[in-house]
Amino acid sequence: MRVLVSACLLGRNCKYSGGNNRNEKVLAFLQGKEVVPVCPEVEAGLPVPRPPVEIRRGRVVRKDGRDMDDIYRLGAARVLSRMGKVDLAILKSGSPTCGVHDIYDGTFSGKKIKGRGVLAEALVRAGVPVVDEKELLSAFGAVGIGTGAVLSSIPEG
Repeated sequence: MRVLVSACLLGRNCKYSGGNNRNEKVLAFLQGKEVVPVCPEVEAGLPVPRPPVEIRRGRVVRKDGRDMDDIYRLGAARVLSRMGKVDLAILKSGSPTCGVHDIYDGTFSGKKIKGRGVLAEALVRAGVPVVDEKELLSAFGAVGIGTGAVLSSIPEG
């Protein structure tokens, strides 16, 4: 099984704040699977750390109102063009790129609304099954937990 995964869930320091969202349950699930780590923001050339963004009226924006939509969608498009065939995507909940079921509402107040991030939406449109880290084990249980995940990377180019 080839699984695309938000790189921050694997412990990579690519989160907007410079940190990560390492998730041991995700890591356990990935044992024995081929892993394709991705960070659409980094794919788009954005720095780590970087100003936080949210989706407001369908556009990715910074708190100061600067529209960042094109660059974030570029990152998602780059991931899709380089990922190859994947059987599943495990994405970071709430993220403006990776949120599967909910995203922040664009007011920068911490309030979440139903919606998908730009990468999650693109993956769904491409027919890739997507889950977030919160639903992973409830959806798949302990299926496939074994020894050693194989890490892949998106080819350069």
